[in-house]
Amino acid sequence: MGYLRRMAIVGGVGAILCGVFGPMVSAGEAVLRPFPQHQAYQQGVTLPSRWSPAERDADVRAFYQQWKADYLRKVDSGGNGADVQYRVTFGQTQPERTVSEGQGYGMMMAVVMAGADPEARAIFDGLWRFARQWPSDIDPRLMGWQIPPSEEGNDSAFDGDADIAFALLMAADQWGDEAYLAAAREVIAGIGESMIGPQSRLPLLGDWVDPAGAEYDQWGTRPSDFMPEHFSAFARATGDPLWEQVRIRVLEVAERLQRDVSPRTGLLPDFAIVEPDGKVHTAPPNYLEGYYDTAFYFNAARVPWRMASHAVMSGDPEAAAIARKMAGWMRGRAGGDPAAIQSGYMLSGLPLPYEGENSTLFVAPMAVASMLLAGDDGGQKWLDDLYANIRDRHMDYYEDSVTLLCMMVLSGNFWSPSGR
Repeated sequence: MGYLRRMAIVGGVGAILCGVFGPMVSAGEAVLRPFPQHQAYQQGVTLPSRWSPAERDADVRAFYQQWKADYLRKVDSGGNGADVQYRVTFGQTQPERTVSEGQGYGMMMAVVMAGADPEARAIFDGLWRFARQWPSDIDPRLMGWQIPPSEEGNDSAFDGDADIAFALLMAADQWGDEAYLAAAREVIAGIGESMIGPQSRLPLLGDWVDPAGAEYDQWGTRPSDFMPEHFSAFARATGDPLWEQVRIRVLEVAERLQRDVSPRTGLLPDFAIVEPDGKVHTAPPNYLEGYYDTAFYFNAARVPWRMASHAVMSGDPEAAAIARKMAGWMRGRAGGDPAAIQSGYMLSGLPLPYEGENSTLFVAPMAVASMLLAGDDGGQKWLDDLYANIRDRHMDYYEDSVTLLCMMVLSGNFWSPSGR
């Protein structure tokens, strides 16, 4: 889910799941994986070197505090303190609006920052309560994608629920509470049953998609929903072989897109079509959100982060190759200057017209991917320059949320849940 999305609604109103709102934190309760974590990433992965670990930690703390001030809001639920809810606002232009994507981002952030933020668990629980307050009309295990919902109803978007489930698994590790693990498994079951193509094994755009539909089906997908580290965590948490199939499948499709559609740049499009016979191509303009659905734009900008973070934490060579190809091309395209990165490209490498802004949304994910390039000649300077470009630059909800999550990886402070 980027800035826009056209909904297709099917089904009736779902009931809110009971008993999965998560416990409240008590003063002094143990944090098992406190910030900073300083993870030992895979061999060959390099962190920004111009700043000490303590300075990078301080950057993350400062960015997080600003993010909270700008986008985190307490919701008046009319109950007692145990019912407190939090939501993530859609930003400066639509502060009254919240999307499931933002709840997932906020929940992951709160888990990572536990130990540095004494409110982290209360915020996490409040974000989860809000998500449960607004279930999808189609599969109530999932969150409705936008709040307030449209008059036509509300359905889910894949990325929001996937991040929510991943965050719940992290919470089980962070606070040692089995309730989070049970809640995560419930959401993961909903994702598997309602948002994975039964034959394609690809993420659907949401639970509103009929796998055999006429306009949208299981063969149309959003590459920014290719989250291989999430799928590995889901496999560990459930033992369901589906998730390893999905992980392998999204890497296969990403590789095919790079080979057959964008061999020079390695860029992936906002939306792609995978034919049943295995052929891949970009979705047409105006497929779901706008004219640039066929380009590397505000959805696909997240792909380098999703792929590289999997490689950084797991050592997966396929994910590393996918991320490295994009990062290497961008370094050459920008002439080694992160300020020259523009907000969107055709898959051929041509910049999109009228999109010249140097958005952190396009810089930060490339910085994560460039952690895999730093062994190359000049790669460390490129990585350091990318980090310098984003470390204290704030834009709006979407850019700042993705940038902060990328900074957590870049500082060595993001981690993957055990799933147990």
